Amino acid sequence: MAEERDYYLGTHDEEIRRLGVQHRVWRPHVLDAWRRAGITVGSTVVDAGAGPGYVSLDLAELVEAQGKIIALERSDRFLDFLRLAAEARGLKNIETHNLDLVTDAVPAKSVDAVWVRWVFAFVSDPIAVLKKLAAAIRPGGVLVVHEYMDWGAMNWTPRRKALTSFIEVALREWRSSGGEPDIAVQLLPMLPIAGLRLRETRPIIHAVQPSNYVWRWPATFIPNHARNLAKAGAVAHQWADDVAAEFAAAEADPNTVMTTPLVMEIIAERV
Repeated sequence: MAEERDYYLGTHDEEIRRLGVQHRVWRPHVLDAWRRAGITVGSTVVDAGAGPGYVSLDLAELVEAQGKIIALERSDRFLDFLRLAAEARGLKNIETHNLDLVTDAVPAKSVDAVWVRWVFAFVSDPIAVLKKLAAAIRPGGVLVVHEYMDWGAMNWTPRRKALTSFIEVALREWRSSGGEPDIAVQLLPMLPIAGLRLRETRPIIHAVQPSNYVWRWPATFIPNHARNLAKAGAVAHQWADDVAAEFAAAEADPNTVMTTPLVMEIIAERV
């Protein structure tokens, strides 16, 4: 399907499951960021690039029936998943829109907050999207962002040759697709141009062993992404097998320490 090909990591069932693991790993940071940003009961919040809606569901429960979540997503598959999940939870305060953040208008005005996670890193014109989303926020409202600052900070001790190669290849292919993994470097200086004042920023990075649940985040991504790169012809199948084997070896060693990509949390206020 066109939309499946159009998403760098896909919209298939396996990706929906991976995004669920990713959200569970990051959920404590997300809830803390929303609290410090002032998102609360009665807030109207845009979830920009909602994916299958794990964040939208949490936000809908947080703002309760008095608030509203406006989920913006261009994948029908993801939106269908979100609608079914919202119905199962009895949530009626989520409004969904199928649109492209780069080319389409944002159907919201004077909202209390906009939430964005790992969207700017994949869009073709992140600065235009930043300006568009900022314009939808009321004066004094907030933009809350989680985006990568240094994806290459991911590493393992002891170092492993195939995994080091994976980082290099993944970064290369990401950029060749038109995205920019370390997009927070560009976003921070552009905030004033979009009418935003930086309120708070903090780096988030984990150093974990295989027994830590955070390990599941790269574990559900690295071997599968290596194989997908091989299927796409970007690398040899033997290379993907080597990556998967080295990751399994790292996971089997309880003394392995892995650092995750460096994420920058940004909370900015609309002036």
